[in-house]
Order: sequence, then C-alpha cells, then structure tokens
Amino acid sequence: MPLLSTSRRAVPWALCLSAALWCAGPAQAEKADRNLPLNAEADALRHDDARQTSVFTGNVVITKGTIIIRGDQVEVRQDAQGNQFGIVHGKPGFFRQKRDLVDEFIEGTGQRIDYDGKADTVRFTGNAVLKRFKGTQLNDETTGNVIVYNNTTDVFTVDGGVRNRTPQNPTGRVRAMLTPVPKEGGAPATPPPPAPPATLKPSPQLEEGRQ
Repeated sequence: MPLLSTSRRAVPWALCLSAALWCAGPAQAEKADRNLPLNAEADALRHDDARQTSVFTGNVVITKGTIIIRGDQVEVRQDAQGNQFGIVHGKPGFFRQKRDLVDEFIEGTGQRIDYDGKADTVRFTGNAVLKRFKGTQLNDETTGNVIVYNNTTDVFTVDGGVRNRTPQNPTGRVRAMLTPVPKEGGAPATPPPPAPPATLKPSPQLEEGRQ
C-alpha cells in the first residue's frame, strides 16, 4: 500500500497518513496522537511509492493531534514493518508534542531533527534547544549541539562541543535551566496563628491624654 494518498489539488498539499508518524511512546507522550491522521502543507511534494518515501519542501507544516512540526524540508519514510522515520531540515526545524496525562509540552528546535519511530526517539542536531512547558510556563530549557530525547523513558542526553559555540556561548558548553519538581501529596504549609485582638482600655475622663 502507498505510504500516503494525496488529493489532485495544487500545492500546498493536504495529506493523511493512516499509520502513526511522529507518534510517541505509551509512557510519556500523548497516546491519542498515534491514532489521529497526519496533515501536511508544503510548497511541493515528491513521493516515491517504491521506496515508501515522501519529501515535502517549502514552508512545511505538519500536524498530527498535539504534534506540530515545521521546517524547510521534511522527509518521511516507512519500512516494511510499518515503522516510520522522519528527517526535518530548517533554520531551525521545530517539533512540539503534548505529554500524556499532564498539562505539559515538549518543544525542541535544531537545524536537523531526526525522528525514529522504531526506537521512539527524537534527535535535534545543530544549535539544538529542548524545552518543557507546564501549561504556558517554561519549566526546563537545555541547549547543546546534539540533544536526543527518548519519548518512552522521558530521558534526554545533551552533547556540547565546538559546533555549539555561539557569541553568547563561546566555549560551546552545555547549558541547562531545570525547575525542581514539587513533591506530590505533601501537607500544605500551616499558616501562622492569628494575632490576638487589640485590647481597648476605657478612659475615665474624656480629656485624658490631651496636653
């Protein structure tokens, strides 16, 4: 069966994939995304049915449930076992997905983004940035040359080096901002006891206290 089906309209293309692309692992990323159709828009598309590959170019935008992908070029490939793989090129490329059962999002950018559906990992390469949002608030942010995020285990690794050097980071070292996770189920803080009310002492004379 072909990897995808397209309408005969002019670009931008609208597409739908029956199998899961950019689906995340059952433990952390949004489970519902795997069963939702994939929609893509681009300036051009080249599809090779024999090799089961599709290459989108020009202002590519892909959505699949909570997943949002943007890039200058996105290549989609499917193997014989149905595992799907994607390569995103951009300045930078962009990937975002909601985590399962919590109001949190994982968001990453890189000059190249590789998605491995079999290993269930996302790899950001070249000025890579990985962020975790709790609602709309930024909780964690990590930068490096290469960041690999495992959707199933929620573990990521970061490599720095010469290629990570920028005017703001001339050494190329990894940088991270991590917000502590509050302890769940802890007893709320006990408020301090209220101050006793002020005692009013009656004055025997109306003029007392005047000079």
